[in-house]
Amino acid sequence: MLHYILRRLFTLIPVLWAIITITFFLVRLAPGGPFDNERQVSAQTMKQLEAAYNLDAPLYQQYLDYLSGVVHGDFGPSFKKPSRSVVEWIQLRFPVSIELGFYALLVALTIGLSAGLLAALRPNSMTDYGPMSLAMIGICIPNFVLGPLLVLVFALWLDWLPVAGWRQPDEKILPAITLGAAYAAYIARLTRGGMLEILAQDFIRTARAKGLGEGAVILKHGLRGGIQPVISFLGPAAAGLLTGSFVVEHIFQVPGLGREFIEAAFNRDYTMIIGSVLVYATVVMMLNLLADLIHAWLDPRIRTA
Repeated sequence: MLHYILRRLFTLIPVLWAIITITFFLVRLAPGGPFDNERQVSAQTMKQLEAAYNLDAPLYQQYLDYLSGVVHGDFGPSFKKPSRSVVEWIQLRFPVSIELGFYALLVALTIGLSAGLLAALRPNSMTDYGPMSLAMIGICIPNFVLGPLLVLVFALWLDWLPVAGWRQPDEKILPAITLGAAYAAYIARLTRGGMLEILAQDFIRTARAKGLGEGAVILKHGLRGGIQPVISFLGPAAAGLLTGSFVVEHIFQVPGLGREFIEAAFNRDYTMIIGSVLVYATVVMMLNLLADLIHAWLDPRIRTA
């Protein structure tokens, strides 16, 4: 297991290098620059700005200088918000995105596991058709549609929850539901399929034949194997919750890194864009690794492979 972890961690280095390289040159190929929207300045002032941010150097030299800074933990200054460096902006905004993703994951797991387990216990009944129909609807509705609908119903019509914000606990409910709804639907369907497969196995029939209670059969013997598809899905799901928060943060005015990334893309803030992409890529790969380790813990066959 240790060798597996070290091998996976070692592969992060070339992948992150490739991400930095591709993102660096792609943002430079995009039309416009970080100072194009500034008020009219003289050519001398523009040269001073480019010199201050190393934009007057050849492109390959900018790339090498940026790589050197990343190795030392320096993502450079923000072009549009020079009051803080990129690292400081990430430290300020990324915890909010993580908090939003955590709440959305709780919503997805609570609703998805409950609905999937309920459907698996009574297949081909209304308790099966109802949750699975809602799950299909949840998969089909994107969060940029679901978010405004929830705001319309619960904030404007019923006046139960605020429209936007992130300071009070009630301001976090609608963003978490919006972001986690689609993943709750996927988890519900995966849980149902996994539980139906496990409950049809011989060892489940043996446990019931020995007189073990139905609750113990489900929770002790069935659930551990039945949720393995969900565990495998948690890595991509957690990654999707973080990257999918871009739209949700923009809709509900959540001060997270996703909203900061969108502003940086519009403003051609090169260093903020690359730094945000690098942080998201690192977190996504670590979450996938964590999901693989949990899957290996649940399934001894993977540990011995």
